[in-house]
Amino acid sequence: MRNGTRTLHVLAAAAAAIMLTASTAGAAFPRAVRGKGGAVASANAQATAAGIEILTHGGNAADAVVATALALAVVHPQAGNLGGGGFAVIRFKGRTTTLDFRETAPAGASHNMFLDKNGHADSEKSLNGPLAAGVPGSPEGLYELQRRYGSLPWPAVVQPALRLARDGFVVSERLSSDLERESERLQRYPETAAIWLPDGKPPAAGTTMRLPQLAALLGSYAEEGPKAIMSGPAAAAVEVISRRYGGVLRAHDLKAYRSIWREPVTFKAFGWRVASMGLPSSGGIILAETTGILGKVGWADLPRFGAPRRHLLVEAWRRAFADRFGLGDPGFSLARAADLLAPSWIADRAGSIDPRKATRSQEVRPWAGGMPHEHRQTTHIAVVDAFGNVVSLTTTLNGAFGCGVVVPGLGYLLNNEMDDFTTAAGQPNTYGLIQGEANSVGPGKRMLSSMSPTVLWSGNQVLALGAAGGSHIPTATLQVILNVIVDGDELQAAVDRPRIHNQWLPDRIDAELDALAPETAGALRRMGHRIETVESLGRVNAVVLNLDGTVAAAADPRGPGAAAVVRKWPASE
Repeated sequence: MRNGTRTLHVLAAAAAAIMLTASTAGAAFPRAVRGKGGAVASANAQATAAGIEILTHGGNAADAVVATALALAVVHPQAGNLGGGGFAVIRFKGRTTTLDFRETAPAGASHNMFLDKNGHADSEKSLNGPLAAGVPGSPEGLYELQRRYGSLPWPAVVQPALRLARDGFVVSERLSSDLERESERLQRYPETAAIWLPDGKPPAAGTTMRLPQLAALLGSYAEEGPKAIMSGPAAAAVEVISRRYGGVLRAHDLKAYRSIWREPVTFKAFGWRVASMGLPSSGGIILAETTGILGKVGWADLPRFGAPRRHLLVEAWRRAFADRFGLGDPGFSLARAADLLAPSWIADRAGSIDPRKATRSQEVRPWAGGMPHEHRQTTHIAVVDAFGNVVSLTTTLNGAFGCGVVVPGLGYLLNNEMDDFTTAAGQPNTYGLIQGEANSVGPGKRMLSSMSPTVLWSGNQVLALGAAGGSHIPTATLQVILNVIVDGDELQAAVDRPRIHNQWLPDRIDAELDALAPETAGALRRMGHRIETVESLGRVNAVVLNLDGTVAAAADPRGPGAAAVVRKWPASE
């Protein structure tokens, strides 16, 4: 495929190109790393290096984003995965589409499966163990994305992840600390503890870790594609571990899974064209509805950091998140994008905002109704290649390390995405979101998500971004977008800048340190807003193709993340 000397040279070059964003939100903003031949931003430096390696070898954005995602399944098991799912927004040669590889409920799932005897949601069932696991979508979805848009042979795209699993990767401080935090839960499952808690404790940051079982599975995946994971002995192994701990996930569920190509949610925002993810993700609808309302109320004309602007942004989010209550799997949703983005509905929502006073969330009626707490262990990858093609891809296991169960002999973790369904209507989920009956559990259904992979373009300039962070994803993504397209921030400054958040319920503004000046916070409180200071709101990774033909990448210091570029194109052989 490629000789070892060449591979080591490419990895060294990729590592040299990587900029780890370590600045704090309140510090002077650095510039995004810039180059000519493509860019990658992800949650881990070793995964970003995998994407850069693929670009350097002549791969395009689809090849690189899949290679990066597979590398994250090795080095970032909190969210990177073969046992989860996600969404991608793809813009190639001026045409945009989206891929839904969201998990689905197993055939054996039932409406009340996560309720206790009193009819209340039992989070222990919906978060821990394989009963919480949906049918994984990543193996089929990543393959399908690369099959349709990639330019390299499939085995070449899998190779960087395989090599990391087989030869070893460096354990990050984040992985070591996350394993420590989750160790009590992971110890419940000997199959998991044997790999991730050797000798009863997590591997120390900086140590080299090898995953031979996962390497073998990736080798089969490289040769056979999704059937190596979704059928045969590998699918049977999933059924065995599911039955062992009381789950309903079966081999036939995996074999029947298919990703779906869907039309994006498209809209205009402040002179840019935007494409984002539609149902079963609510992210694109929230972005479109919010920007539509902001356009109606004159938001962009107000002073950037003043209370009136912050107030209108919060009020727009309050209404968009309330409308999320009626959303779900496209086959069951009470509302559609066309309903919530109709000019009459946008005008109605905008007209209900008092520019001088906060609306109580309880007074904002939801569409067709009324939200749970969505997990924040998601990860986002943004890639642009030398030809201006971009992919924005968000993938997740839901909670950190998913349901906590490793599939024996295969070495990958199963998700706990079933908690993203409405396990009990009107009760909050792990992320505090309150959801409606449209998102109730049902066999084969896809659970509602907040993931917001997004692509924007204006002339020859293209921006691709998205975020991790559960219900914080749409609001973090939108603030970076507005920082760039309205206020002219350079990409890294747009990502670094402190953020705020509102999701309808609970009725408050969450604000990072330094996001609100004291006088602004005081004015917002006088308007009736409750403000709570929080440590972090979302983790955004982004790439951009600039008007001068250069590319840039920015990773979120809240992550930490890693951004890298190919500085010359084409690479010399």
